[in-house]
Amino acid sequence: MNSNKNILPLLPLRGMTIFPHMVLHFDVGRQKSILALEEAMVNDQKIFLVSQKDYKVDNPAVEDIYKIGTVSKIKQILKLPGDTIRVLVEGLYRAEIKEVLKEEPYFQSEVILHEEEEIEITVEVEAIMRQVIAGFEEYINQNNTIPDDVISTIEDIKEPGKLGDIITSYLMLKQEQKQELLEAVDQIDRLNKLLEILSREIDILKIEKKIGSKVKRKIDKMQKEYYLREQLKVIQEELGDRDGIQAEVEEYKKKIDKAKLPKEAKEKALYEISRLEKLGVSSPESGVIRTYLDWVVDLPWSKETKDVDDINKVSEVLEKEHFGLKDVKERILEYLAVRKLNKNMKGPILCLVGPPGVGKTSIARSIANAMGRKFVRISLGGVRDEAEIRGHRKTYIGAIPGRIIYGMKQATSKNPVFLMDEIDKMSSDFKGDPADALLEVLDAEQNSTFRDHYLELPFDLSKVLFITTANSVDTIPRPLLDRMEIIEVSGYTDEEKINICKNYLIPRQVKENGLKKDCVLFSDKSIKDVINLYTRESGVRNLERKIGSICRKAAIEVAKNPEKKIKITQQNLTKYLGTPRYKYEEKSGKDQIGVVMGLAWTAYGGDTLPVEVAVMTGTGKLELTGKLGDVMKESARAGYSYVRACSKMYGIDEEFYKNTDIHIHVPEGAVPKDGPSAGVTMITAMVSALSKKPVRSDIAMTGEITLTGRVLAIGGVKEKALAAYRAGINTIILPEENRKDIDKIPDNIRKKIKFIFAEKVEQVLEVALKGEV
Repeated sequence: MNSNKNILPLLPLRGMTIFPHMVLHFDVGRQKSILALEEAMVNDQKIFLVSQKDYKVDNPAVEDIYKIGTVSKIKQILKLPGDTIRVLVEGLYRAEIKEVLKEEPYFQSEVILHEEEEIEITVEVEAIMRQVIAGFEEYINQNNTIPDDVISTIEDIKEPGKLGDIITSYLMLKQEQKQELLEAVDQIDRLNKLLEILSREIDILKIEKKIGSKVKRKIDKMQKEYYLREQLKVIQEELGDRDGIQAEVEEYKKKIDKAKLPKEAKEKALYEISRLEKLGVSSPESGVIRTYLDWVVDLPWSKETKDVDDINKVSEVLEKEHFGLKDVKERILEYLAVRKLNKNMKGPILCLVGPPGVGKTSIARSIANAMGRKFVRISLGGVRDEAEIRGHRKTYIGAIPGRIIYGMKQATSKNPVFLMDEIDKMSSDFKGDPADALLEVLDAEQNSTFRDHYLELPFDLSKVLFITTANSVDTIPRPLLDRMEIIEVSGYTDEEKINICKNYLIPRQVKENGLKKDCVLFSDKSIKDVINLYTRESGVRNLERKIGSICRKAAIEVAKNPEKKIKITQQNLTKYLGTPRYKYEEKSGKDQIGVVMGLAWTAYGGDTLPVEVAVMTGTGKLELTGKLGDVMKESARAGYSYVRACSKMYGIDEEFYKNTDIHIHVPEGAVPKDGPSAGVTMITAMVSALSKKPVRSDIAMTGEITLTGRVLAIGGVKEKALAAYRAGINTIILPEENRKDIDKIPDNIRKKIKFIFAEKVEQVLEVALKGEV
């Protein structure tokens, strides 16, 4: 007997036992079991299956499972509805738990493998094998549930152990009996135990048969007539159902003609109808065919809505439903104009990228309304299974089409506006990568013949206007990103938010909270305070929540006094919203040494980022505080090296690094900060602190630096300029490469702020520091 050691994931079985040479499928729903399966799939697909002593225990411990089980190989895994997995396994050989290595998040054990040796077939062994086969043949004769041809398969088996295991797999035994046979490692001992169990089971079956015969003989004439009448009912129902199938077939044929299916789809549908006619009513396959035909005839193979050709009307709808967003609206009008001139134009794939709450999803809905098209939305956040996109093959139980085909059925036309929300939030696992499945969907050259695994038919998606949304393009796979046209939807300025609030948010919230139009009036200054002091975001989602909160509190006052008019002002805003949550860093008003106003981009828009530097006698240490990220720390070190290299140029003691410690601090230490754009800010603060020259209080700056003193381009220029404007800054230093981004800044802000562009750090210091540099 060979004994080997191995480490395998362990899966407890409830109410079943698997033997070597046995192929069995079962459902897995417990999280620990699912994790064990996933671990097994990664490691050679082998798993150790052991029965529970009590199948009622939902979360078994080590003492609740038997010591001996079966090492099995996973042949197939199928995901079912309700987070359940169906597994097909093949038993390989017995094994015994030597030690349970861990119980969480799944069982893992070291096992001793019991692979069966080849034994000599002596006269005694041949005799007991024949007895077991004869006993099993008698068992089959008494039990009508086992096919007769099984015995011919059994007779060809020459190994005693394999013979015992395969016969046991056909017997209806108690859990304890099966476990006893599984624990019989010795092959001859196993056959002896099996022979005893077979003899007992045959006796029980004979007694049951005898009792059944007695009961059957006692059925009187009335019972027989009742039985025959019930049989007659069933026969009549069967005949009626045949007529029903014919009527159903004719109905499907009418639907196929009405749907105007393409040639290949029509041939496939007619083939499935012919199969339905041949199958019996009780066949489970007939239900599968009906479901498939329902999907085929309900899809919009030829139905198409007519686009609105009036470009001016479309423009009016977009302007009415959304404020700003010039680039998005212009791209849609371009598409419609080309579509009007070229009817065969393929639909573009647009990707709206921007922070949360800026209206990416509602833009897509507005586009559908403006074009007169149907609108469909699917969320891809958290999708990690390829079958979610392409569907499951019909061979699987409970198979359904993927989300694309489901959306097309929902749209009822072949040219809807199809929104795929949160495309950057997809993930993948061993079941496939959904991003790869989307490559065909979002490729204008391929999606005219998109094939869903369930339909197995080409479906034309070329006329669909696909719109995807994302918060960031960084997590979108490059091949998928290459198929999309990126349109940035950046945050709104304060002026834009005020307009959105007055024209959209306030009227909507007043109506939703049961108030009349003139019941609640907001002053412009109060709206601006809500934007700046109570919300901090690029979009307007939280802004609408705050307006809703004010309206609800106003509703209480109006409910008490219906004639009351409520005016929201700067003075009474705290009454409705409480103490302000945020404040923007404002310029200090006086020039300071070692303190520089930087600019930062955040998920909720731009913000000011003051950087403070203190120098003190020491040993040349550089201290960084303020919860800085790795990139920001590297910028500080690069700036420190630049200051050391150019110290003579700025009138700084060249030996300062030997006897001076420098401490760089970025306030609001609880807020994580990262990015390279604070490089020039840190250099300016260090040079100011070391040279004792104050920094202008009315200036802010941003830019990445190199060791040679070059100033590199940064992102978020519009948001950073807005933050500087709010803080009362009138001069901003930007990298020269960002000169092209100035056009994105609103005109009213460009007129009030002076922009200085720098290629070298020397230019920054010359403007920022007072006194000669």
